[in-house]
Amino acid sequence: MKHIKTVFFLFSILFTLKGNAQQLETLIDEALANNPEIQKIELQYKRVSEKVNEVNTIPNTEFGVGYFVSEPETRTGAQRFKVTAKQMLPWFGTITSRENYVSSLADAKYEDIVIAKRKLMASVSQSYYNLYANKGKQEVLIENIKLLKTYETLALTSVEVGKASAVDVLRLQMRQNEMQQLKDVLSQQFLAEQTNLNNLLNRENDVAVSVVDSLMMPSEDFEIATKNLALHPELLKYDKLFQSIEQSELLNQKESSPMIGFGLDYINVSERPDMNFSDNGKDIVMPMVSVSIPIFNKKYKSQTKQNELERQEIIAKKQERLNTLETLLSKAINERISARISYATQTKNLKQAKDAEDILIKSYETGTIDFNDVLDIQELQFKFQMNQIDSVKDYYVQSTIINYLTQQ
Repeated sequence: MKHIKTVFFLFSILFTLKGNAQQLETLIDEALANNPEIQKIELQYKRVSEKVNEVNTIPNTEFGVGYFVSEPETRTGAQRFKVTAKQMLPWFGTITSRENYVSSLADAKYEDIVIAKRKLMASVSQSYYNLYANKGKQEVLIENIKLLKTYETLALTSVEVGKASAVDVLRLQMRQNEMQQLKDVLSQQFLAEQTNLNNLLNRENDVAVSVVDSLMMPSEDFEIATKNLALHPELLKYDKLFQSIEQSELLNQKESSPMIGFGLDYINVSERPDMNFSDNGKDIVMPMVSVSIPIFNKKYKSQTKQNELERQEIIAKKQERLNTLETLLSKAINERISARISYATQTKNLKQAKDAEDILIKSYETGTIDFNDVLDIQELQFKFQMNQIDSVKDYYVQSTIINYLTQQ
């Protein structure tokens, strides 16, 4: 599990500022230690494992006491009371089969722990990247609002010399208002996502979460071991369930065998008065052996048929889940490629938008600035910056999904 965790925050260690490299790792550690869902499944696993001690028993020993109200007379005397002890024993290997069956159920439940931890690490990572994108977008909005204020100052100067109208100023101010609104909305979304992450870590909702200042697009993608998909815990769980059905059938065969019982009867006998012979008043001790045979065994035949049907059901479920995971993996790989393509395009567009902005500023020096063009270029630049942040976030989110599906 430690190796899996290392893979999940690998990107943050490699591609973030050094001072913040351990931030995601710390959050994942805290989540694994405190998340109540993980604790719940671990307790379920311990409970199922404890059942091994429950089934490692033999049937209760039977004791009986009887008192003869009307004492029957025998040659050696009257019978007064009777004490009986009896112990039934299951067929050879039945208890071991029970232990093996319960252990197989515990093995299947353990895979639930592995799956839950993987999902939790993926959820924490994705929430962290959502916070990063939100923070980055807010910073872009702050920069663009400052830029629009600069343009507003230029527009006011142009209005004073008759080279621009008051409408241009109002348009720039309205654009600032829109961006401020977007920033306020993002601030609220950041708090909501922060609450989500804190809940994953099982801590107070208002605990502040710090994220890295920047994430770089890796120069190349890590190698994807698609063959590892067949060893994913979600699929291994079906293998463990299949084994538990096999153990269930072995136990069913054992329980359909006879049970052997051993017992002892003791009968107290009173001495016959006024008689003297060697066995007078001699108590009776009678060892017994019994066999319990399941003659009417429809129950066991039905259980065998149910086990066979359940085997077929598990095979179908596993294939269905494998198909789903393969689809998820293919989608994540393609979307990560798309994120890289989008990032490259937005980077190119941003450079061209910056060049256009420089041309507009130089135009202002000659007194020919068009503030409609200013707003158009600023809006394009803003869109490219936001898309670039989304591309980086999508790349890391899809990488997290790929890691969830393929890392061992």
